[in-house]
Amino acid sequence: MARAKRSKSYRLASTNDRRSRDLTLNADVVMVEVDNPLALEPGEKIVALRAIRNDPLGRLHSHHQIDEAQYRGGRAFQSDWERAERGPQAVDPTREYVDGVRGRESVTESQRQAVLRLNRIKRELGTDGAALVHDVLILGLTMEEIGQRRAVRSQRWNDYFSKRLQECLDRLALSYGFATDGSIER
Repeated sequence: MARAKRSKSYRLASTNDRRSRDLTLNADVVMVEVDNPLALEPGEKIVALRAIRNDPLGRLHSHHQIDEAQYRGGRAFQSDWERAERGPQAVDPTREYVDGVRGRESVTESQRQAVLRLNRIKRELGTDGAALVHDVLILGLTMEEIGQRRAVRSQRWNDYFSKRLQECLDRLALSYGFATDGSIER
């Protein structure tokens, strides 16, 4: 009778191994190399787990469906959107109540620049491209969900939306300076 193999001890793992050992059943993660925040020398890398469950851009990048420039362009768009957005704000109970009217907060320079970049990108992408990028990068919709919202539910339309999204990500990479005209080839 064969002997049962014993699992390796956790003590044998490297002291710099920060990967989680107790993932949930429905965890959707990929291993990525990132800069070591505790490194003594610049350029040291560690392997980390990145959750891609609610991140369509991260999923496309981890499955090698988009390249690094498209990924970085998409992240820059998301960053600009977050900077420009002035979403719901909490009421501060420590401030004095005056008829429920709050003074308007001034727009910062970074918000203004983000809005200008977003407006320029919307013109470059067109109405349909801007809506598609917003649906995927901001709302986190899949191609099937986009098709359902537009009342077109076939694989052909999903393929079209995927191809169009890649074109829009190419345009974002160009707009944000992560790619040049000669580097984009399809």
